[in-house]
Amino acid sequence: MRAILLVSVAGALVSAAPALAQVGPARQVVINRVAIPADTLRLLEQQFQTSIPAGRYWYDRISGAWGLEGGFARGLTLAGLPLGGPLPADISGGGTGIFINGRELHPVDAAGLTQLVGQVMPGRYWLDAQGYAGPQGQPATINLFQLARQLYQQNGGVGENYGGGAGAYSNSNTGIGILTDGQGGAAVFNH
Repeated sequence: MRAILLVSVAGALVSAAPALAQVGPARQVVINRVAIPADTLRLLEQQFQTSIPAGRYWYDRISGAWGLEGGFARGLTLAGLPLGGPLPADISGGGTGIFINGRELHPVDAAGLTQLVGQVMPGRYWLDAQGYAGPQGQPATINLFQLARQLYQQNGGVGENYGGGAGAYSNSNTGIGILTDGQGGAAVFNH
């Protein structure tokens, strides 16, 4: 009797699920100006054990960099995820004439890059998920992650080692820091 009751209650919930799902506004996540389907969001959230807030984002599949539409880079995630459409050149607001992987950098991104490497001439550049970068169509000329780590070590920064190559390092003199996950993912930031 108890098993029959559980089966009928489960059956009622399954048949009511479409109606329940329509109650309240649907969460909308837009990446590179393309709405992400709810089932794709659920899979991502399950795989990465996180919740993705509703909003409009940009995502660079080559470097793994991401941010809010119209804004600067907020962090790095895995590169190569098949999310959203192509990366629009104007998705960060631009105005700097410096393009990385097709995206015109936000002024905050350009300022951070300038603090790290010195003056950056307007132009087109590429950056991969390991931090290697160079002029578009040419080989790598620099590794931004290694440069940030060297600046940290040379200038007496503050650091935390999380093990397995993961850590956070910051230089109070330059305001530049780096977060690494120990698996090739890292983010360069400025205070």
